[in-house]
Amino acid sequence: MEKLKGALVVGFLRLFALLPWRVVQHLGAAIGWLMWKLPNGSREVVRTNLAKCFPELDPAARERLVGQTLMDTGRTLTESACAWVWPAPKTIGLIHEVQGVEVLHAALASGKGVVCIATHLGNWEVLNHYFCSLCKPIIFYRPPKLQAVDDLLRRQRTQLGNRVAASTREGILSVIKEVRKGGVVGIPADPEPSRSAGVFVPFCGIQALTGKFVPGLLAGGKAEGLFINSVRLPGGVGFKVIFEAAPEAMYSEDVEVAAAAMSGVVERYVRAYPSQYMWSMKRFKKRPEGEAKWY
Repeated sequence: MEKLKGALVVGFLRLFALLPWRVVQHLGAAIGWLMWKLPNGSREVVRTNLAKCFPELDPAARERLVGQTLMDTGRTLTESACAWVWPAPKTIGLIHEVQGVEVLHAALASGKGVVCIATHLGNWEVLNHYFCSLCKPIIFYRPPKLQAVDDLLRRQRTQLGNRVAASTREGILSVIKEVRKGGVVGIPADPEPSRSAGVFVPFCGIQALTGKFVPGLLAGGKAEGLFINSVRLPGGVGFKVIFEAAPEAMYSEDVEVAAAAMSGVVERYVRAYPSQYMWSMKRFKKRPEGEAKWY
């Protein structure tokens, strides 16, 4: 049964990727609009997160942001379906602006390992192809449940000669080894870790459990850190990729200081492009001791 499910999903993705880009964008927005208007768990998670993180918005403005967020989430879904099937150069052709690429070049020239920090903002699947066209990183990722889909994503995400590492003990060790030998890795900063693997630091005014993995790789200047994001340009014409050097505080030996600095940069991007963040993610599922659950 799992093989059949996987084959059906992969077949659907391949058919979907045949559609014109404008149709892909409009279908994504339509899926998001339906998610906004029809009762579903993702809509309620978005509403909860936005109510907590943007209390300054009046209810009507916040509900508009809920709708915009879910439509952008739908776009991310359909755009990613194309990125999972298309040849990498076709996906890279969607990138029309690049800012701060010299930061990456400087990090690569440093002789140290390079940790590129991504977030669930804009479209990280499009970003992956562009990033891998500039260097040969190991991309850290969480495998999907269906084996056929995982196989497809592994092939697509390694088209340009890079490697991938699943979020397992073996994957974590391979990332650490790569950084120590002066290689390049890409790691998402914002998935909620286990309690033992994270610390609570502020994110959008809320205490959020934040991973210690990236701060540990950078501590004491053992590696170079930079943020990478791919945000959607107005009108659905494509994307802008932004590189930014990690702030000095992220190299602190104090993990809470470093994690808070990392969270602060992520927050700045989220506030600049609020509807493009994946607010349907249960980012605040684990709460500090004694605090009620949100979801």
